[in-house]
Amino acid sequence: MASSNVQFVARPGGQLSGTLRVPGDKSISHRSIMLGSLAEGVTRVSGFLEGEDSLATLRAFRDMGVQIDGPLDGNVTIHGVGMHGLKTPSAPLDLGNSGTSMRLMCGLLAGQGMDVTLVGDASLSRRPMKRVTEPLARMGAKIDSAEGGTAPLQISAVNALNGLHYDMPVASAQVKSCLLLAGMYAQGETCVTEPAPTRDHTERMLQGFGYAVQRQGSQACLTGGGKLQACDIDVPADISSAAFFLVGASIAEGSDLLLEHVGMNPTRDGVINILRLMGADIEVLNARVVGGEPVADLRVRSAPLKGIRIPQDQVPLAIDEFPVLFIAAACAQGETVLTGAEELRVKESDRIQVMADGLAVLGVDARPTPDGIVIQGGGRIGGGRVDSHGDHRIAMAFTMAALRASGDILIDDCANVNTSFPRFVDLASAAGCRVALQDA
Repeated sequence: MASSNVQFVARPGGQLSGTLRVPGDKSISHRSIMLGSLAEGVTRVSGFLEGEDSLATLRAFRDMGVQIDGPLDGNVTIHGVGMHGLKTPSAPLDLGNSGTSMRLMCGLLAGQGMDVTLVGDASLSRRPMKRVTEPLARMGAKIDSAEGGTAPLQISAVNALNGLHYDMPVASAQVKSCLLLAGMYAQGETCVTEPAPTRDHTERMLQGFGYAVQRQGSQACLTGGGKLQACDIDVPADISSAAFFLVGASIAEGSDLLLEHVGMNPTRDGVINILRLMGADIEVLNARVVGGEPVADLRVRSAPLKGIRIPQDQVPLAIDEFPVLFIAAACAQGETVLTGAEELRVKESDRIQVMADGLAVLGVDARPTPDGIVIQGGGRIGGGRVDSHGDHRIAMAFTMAALRASGDILIDDCANVNTSFPRFVDLASAAGCRVALQDA
């Protein structure tokens, strides 16, 4: 179905209640396929996200000769081929809309000694890839890109990669992960130093698969030539998907919602910290560790929110959650200011500009800045027609805005919601959102 054909209609009002488990964490689902495929033995994954992005990764490894059973009800069985068992695919690997797949697989495939081309959809083909191809070239990789450093990416066989000590100019988990995965195939040690903490799922999962990673302060290091041993992985519910309901229940009067088995990785919990600073009532229950990842149930009740200046140290910890945090800011009393988030301009869309445009349609005073936004909250949110620009997180964010709107919100170009949150409309409706799907 063409992406422009799918619209959400979100009707005003409602409250969120009951118990909900959102789909599995996308970051962990991607990495489970990648590392499970390269491991020795059989890896069993439960809670796998059956969204289009994770499935693109799964298909790519099947195309390289890995036997993968499932997914069936979130269960996947991966028959690992070992570190050097991948086969050259017969055609380019199509990674759809998934930037994570493309950037991480660039590193993973750079030292495999085979020729492979990575392609994606129109949106992915606009996203910047030099941030991974340039440091990989310093390791000895040969990767040709389109003009401007974008996909398609043609990876050519090289004899060997060399370890690299790399200081990342911008905090990015995808760049860090890409270089660590390449480092497994490099001679000597590869170290990545980050300017601010980013999600550490790759380091945690490498250690789960028995590959030693040294972490000291802001640096992660590994030595090439090791191997991965199969293990079982239970994927927690994705905090980025839970974020929509954390905000929805906070802003909709009378809400009381329990979100189950949510991943609470300390490199990903910025959305909770920011909402609490705004006055949100979020209770962490039944905290536990599952497969090396912290998990908890979250109870969220409606509360009056206030505008804040978002602390810069929280920005990398909430980078994917800002579209819906902007909705929280629109409902909060006073001014909310975000700075240091220029990364938002090169996501699936320019999330700063696209959110500002949509909020303006709804009558909210939102002023974009080069690295953030200034939102005057507490006013009336109207109805209107907003364009998600094919960005799943923007479509879902404006769905939550309807909980406080005075009229219907019609959201265009919503097909890509399936990349991260299959059955979003069904789950949101069951929780109390007045949202429906329609073909334009």
